[in-house]
Amino acid sequence: MKLLSIAIPCYNSEGYMRNCIESLLIGGEDVEILVVDDGSTKDRTAEIADEYAAKYPAIVKAIHKENGGHGSAVNTGIDNATGLYFKVVDSDDWVKKEAYLQILDKLRELAGGNQVLDMLVSNYVYEKEGEKHKKVIHYHHILPTDTIFTWKDCNHFTKGHYILMHSVIFRTKLLKDCHLRLPEHTFYVDNLYVFEPLPFVKNMYYLDVNFYRYYIGRVDQSVNEQVMIGRIDQQLLVNRLMIDYLTENKGEVMKNKRLYQYMRNYLEIIMTISSALALRSGSEENLEKKQKLWQYLKEKDRTLYYWMRRGIMGEAMNLPGKLGRSIAVESYKVCQKIFKFN
Repeated sequence: MKLLSIAIPCYNSEGYMRNCIESLLIGGEDVEILVVDDGSTKDRTAEIADEYAAKYPAIVKAIHKENGGHGSAVNTGIDNATGLYFKVVDSDDWVKKEAYLQILDKLRELAGGNQVLDMLVSNYVYEKEGEKHKKVIHYHHILPTDTIFTWKDCNHFTKGHYILMHSVIFRTKLLKDCHLRLPEHTFYVDNLYVFEPLPFVKNMYYLDVNFYRYYIGRVDQSVNEQVMIGRIDQQLLVNRLMIDYLTENKGEVMKNKRLYQYMRNYLEIIMTISSALALRSGSEENLEKKQKLWQYLKEKDRTLYYWMRRGIMGEAMNLPGKLGRSIAVESYKVCQKIFKFN
């Protein structure tokens, strides 16, 4: 069995996928690299995947499938993973060699321990085009270091500190056992990927290394604000699915106070982003969709709805009139600068 399976969802990724794959090959034969060609048609993505699979048959596997979107490619990666642990690395991102080797060493060590590790967390770095200062997202003051811990051992997660896809390595069997299936032909499903498995996560480990390099800068990138506004229906779909999951599993999740607090806060920031995108669009149709989103939350869980509405961002996103919208947009811009989420 491989130690770590890494899925690389690729869709017309010819221009940057080599850099991603090359950064991962350093892991050697303990690693399984699953290059998932998600029905690419406009470039040589499929050929490049096959090229690496032929050159490194003990490490790289090329998987070709019909186009189904990022979530579908991640699902395919999970289905084909044989490693003890599983990670997703997007094709325009890469990893840092020294941190990568440290992570593999730690996974080897923990794999032989008495406690089953469900999730390893590490830092990620925003590689934002044109910015000299690279923002590092770390968890120094939130997660214990150098020990296996549980949710009750975590400190309070501050605003902007969330465990994103870039941060996590899951135990593969956990992902399969919790029956995680991301929706197809939908962007922003990475929020579901780091949300739905959490109630199944018992034992965690935080390795304080700057591992994942998260590139931001392509005009067609899914996190580009104008692209997000154009795909607002997909953002709203993911948002509703997160509402469904938390409210329908609330009884079980609330048995663990810190876990519920974290998942509630994470949903809050997604509600804020969805609302702000609707406001930024200036479209009356999208403003109506924003109202329907908040009404959807209210119908699913009135207590959660009123908690979010009373929060600073909830109030800002729902101020009436043009002045209220202007205040909401300015609040969103401040969050963008602080948290750099797009």
